[in-house]
Amino acid sequence: MTALPASTERRLGLVIDLDTCVGCQACAVACKQWNDTGVAAPLSDVDPYGPEASGTWLNRVHSFEADDGKGGFTLHFPRSCLHCDNAPCVTVCPTGASYKRRADGIVLVDEDLCIGCGLCAWACPYGARELDEASGVMKKCTLCADRLDNPHLAAEDRIPACVRTCPTGARHYGDLADPASEVSLLVAARGGVALMPESGCAPTNRYLPPRERRSTTAGQPGATAPAAAPQGFLGWLDRMLAG
Repeated sequence: MTALPASTERRLGLVIDLDTCVGCQACAVACKQWNDTGVAAPLSDVDPYGPEASGTWLNRVHSFEADDGKGGFTLHFPRSCLHCDNAPCVTVCPTGASYKRRADGIVLVDEDLCIGCGLCAWACPYGARELDEASGVMKKCTLCADRLDNPHLAAEDRIPACVRTCPTGARHYGDLADPASEVSLLVAARGGVALMPESGCAPTNRYLPPRERRSTTAGQPGATAPAAAPQGFLGWLDRMLAG
């Protein structure tokens, strides 16, 4: 079993704005492309054009159709590893393949040590781990650590591929341990929420609830309705993810 660091100097992670995500899948495609050519390549695809197509994706976008009493709407919900401060995937790993970087809190997998037992996937409450069928090892979002650590990349490219490619600016990257960072200020201003806080995992990533949405109820086409308060929104989102 692997021990977690007592503390990390920084907590690098993502802030995802559900108000501006349009579900275009550009983040998922950019993630797949980068991680097919990076240090842990490839991400397998099995029978990609057949009736039982499957593959390994480190970032997925789910879309939900819902009605909150003010009218129907679509919510696009990107999902990937949340780089938890109290990551159960790390402590459950029997070989030490899963580990958390002390310098920045990024959770990674040493694929040379991974035996594909799946215990980390079982322990993760967010479904952020996938077994790659071709390599037989567990895969997960690395926050593009190989981009962050690469001094040969231009400064604007030394961020996660999903953030770099998002056409609506819905994805933000930074140090959530620094209260003065851009991402921390954004979370404070918008009431950013942690997914499933009751799990005790202390995820680093945050989601920004929709600020407003279009409503066609009560004979008011195009009127705007305020979004639910963060805690109410979080409960609604948990129910959506549960089924």
